[in-house]
Amino acid sequence: MEILMAKDRLTDLPELILLHILSMLPDSKQVVRTSALSKQWRFLWKSVPVSLDFHFPKYPYESKINKKKILAFAASTNRELHYWRSCEKIQAFRVFPYIYKDYLTEHLDFWVHFATNVANVEEFTLQFDQKIYPEFAYLFPQFACTNTSLRKLVLGNCQLNPSGGSVNWTSLVSLSIGYLALTEGVMENILSGSPNLECLELDKVCGIRRLDISSLKLRKLIITNYETESDDEHIHWLEIFAPYIRHLELLGLCCDEIRLQLRNVASLVTAVLSLNVDFFEVGDEQDKLDKECRYLQELLHSVAHVKNLELGPWCTEFLSVLELKGRLFPQSSWQFLKLNAALEQLDFPGICSFLQSSLDLETLVIDWNDHKPKGLLSRYTNEDEQSRRFGAHNVNCSLLHLKTIKFINFYGQLSESKFVLPLVKYLLKNATVLKKFVLSGKFKRYYVPRDYVKMEQEFLSIPRSSPHASVVFSY
Repeated sequence: MEILMAKDRLTDLPELILLHILSMLPDSKQVVRTSALSKQWRFLWKSVPVSLDFHFPKYPYESKINKKKILAFAASTNRELHYWRSCEKIQAFRVFPYIYKDYLTEHLDFWVHFATNVANVEEFTLQFDQKIYPEFAYLFPQFACTNTSLRKLVLGNCQLNPSGGSVNWTSLVSLSIGYLALTEGVMENILSGSPNLECLELDKVCGIRRLDISSLKLRKLIITNYETESDDEHIHWLEIFAPYIRHLELLGLCCDEIRLQLRNVASLVTAVLSLNVDFFEVGDEQDKLDKECRYLQELLHSVAHVKNLELGPWCTEFLSVLELKGRLFPQSSWQFLKLNAALEQLDFPGICSFLQSSLDLETLVIDWNDHKPKGLLSRYTNEDEQSRRFGAHNVNCSLLHLKTIKFINFYGQLSESKFVLPLVKYLLKNATVLKKFVLSGKFKRYYVPRDYVKMEQEFLSIPRSSPHASVVFSY
């Protein structure tokens, strides 16, 4: 009797509530299966917004992937799309073929047409697992360069060269393009044809020398592994003029021929510098070092006004090299600072000098997650010089605004780390208004090293300049 009552109560719910319940199912096919529950539910699934995902199957050996299997994936995707045509709202359509081949063009054009002209999706993704040279990649069709329903577009390893420069994506909010060859003219047309764009992500995009973003709405820019397609021996700068963006991420490899340069980012609030800088040696090792020092110093000056700064492993460890070379850190406005690196004892002077230039700092986070020390400092000085620097370093400084400190994802024996204890002592001594210091460990299978209890007691006994500071261990 109770089961029947429960069934009646569910059936009597308004259709809008039933649709909301179905929309929370994790898989679109599960939504369709509910059509077998009752006559009322038979066609209900058609009104539920769904997301369609098609991934090329994983094979243990790539050598077993052939034309027959690639076409089989295309045929299977086509059958699924024919089935889903009766759905009233397909919110997202994401397809991940293996690689582009000429014999796939007709299928790819059909998928793009289905997404942009039939289903009018809000989100469309077309990314190939295997990357090829941009000039041999799939040409994104002209008919899809005009669309009023797309809000998020992700393209990977496609050619994007609208004929006549015509782009009209009036509803587009987020655009991510990767492994593409562009020109300033095409990029300019994309930006002017996307007046409501808020987020732009460029991943391994080549051919652009100047990125000029004048839109007031575009607030987030992510650039990963910028490349150049020219054989010119001269250095190629990607100059970024973006006076209104608020969030900037520069990620990936930055080498001697290809550098990112910030010309105008006056409104920037958050900057993430997770570059791996490697200027190929033209002269001697000292010339290489000087170039890298100047480059990182210029980047830090460009973002000295931001409130939130995050540095990747290379940038974090190279701070000690800058300190070793006597390079001055810019006086900054950073209130939040995150350093991603597995730091060692000899990084201590560089980190302290960097913190001394961050007088407005309120929150400091050091993340050891999955990072291995690069040993950058050891490449430029011997052990005797390193020990002398460490012993003679002056650590007297007041961190007048620092309220929160977090060491996260620390793994291994605390007692074996020669970096953590000196830095903790330094921070507790100089952070005069500190409220909370948290050390969070990362352990596998709930294994916690025995020395954590011992080290916890030692940390708690360290003198603190702030009477309100609490030390918390989390593991």
